[in-house]
Amino acid sequence: MTKSASRTARANPAPRRLALAAAVLWLGLQAIPATASAQSCRLAIQPVLGEAQTRAAYRPLADYLSALTGSPCTVVTRPNFFSYWDFVRRGKDFEFVLDAAHFTDYRVAKLGFVVLAKVPDAVSYSLIVSDQNPIFDPSELVARRIATFGIPSIGAARLQAMFPNPVRQPVSVEVDSAEQGIKLLLSGKVAGAILPTPLVSLQMATGGGISVVVVTEPIPHIALSAAPTVDPETRERVRQALLTAHRSDDGKKMLEGIGFEKFDPATAAVYANQSGILKEYWGY
Repeated sequence: MTKSASRTARANPAPRRLALAAAVLWLGLQAIPATASAQSCRLAIQPVLGEAQTRAAYRPLADYLSALTGSPCTVVTRPNFFSYWDFVRRGKDFEFVLDAAHFTDYRVAKLGFVVLAKVPDAVSYSLIVSDQNPIFDPSELVARRIATFGIPSIGAARLQAMFPNPVRQPVSVEVDSAEQGIKLLLSGKVAGAILPTPLVSLQMATGGGISVVVVTEPIPHIALSAAPTVDPETRERVRQALLTAHRSDDGKKMLEGIGFEKFDPATAAVYANQSGILKEYWGY
């Protein structure tokens, strides 16, 4: 470089300053965490219906969330409750989750999730047997095979509570869906099954062939909650859209698709202490 060119560069430092400013701005943008709505929209669902059927059944809710967040929304689940429990504990693979009371409370207490809304009323589990094999007391099922979702599902916890004596237990047969449990029962491969009462009621109304032995104490119905990575504005937009869904055409279509009448207001207090049944499981 000639002395003249060197003097010109020193006299006109603007290009270097602009380049430095651009570099600083770029680095600054990389340091700003993107909100969940800008990155992705993943909806987690417990595998009560089985993996494939769960994804199909809750596709309308995922589409509804997609319209609210502006990001394509996918339904994520796991093939069984054992693998789902590990999924729950990580809490990093999804932005929204529609889940049972004990998992909802766990996420609030341990992972900082925010409850947005719940399905109305409460839900229970029913211990059922075949009409061809009438049983009137759970104690008659000691040492016999009972279909249930795997640990740490509510069904498995409720079944364990029915048989507190460790030497007088039924034999648990893990199933991946309520439909599978009912099929095993009706085919005589198990003596009983413990499944969500709404699904039991559906079977009694459509196919029959079963009788209820006992219904467990109800707990708050499933809730939709948001991860702490979801920004407050997006959370509030989703909350309001869920609570008013039954008043709009798009909302009604979504609710009809997932089989619920509406969403009710809910807070963490509704689910407080429900996660207590998980304390005996590894990873709590």
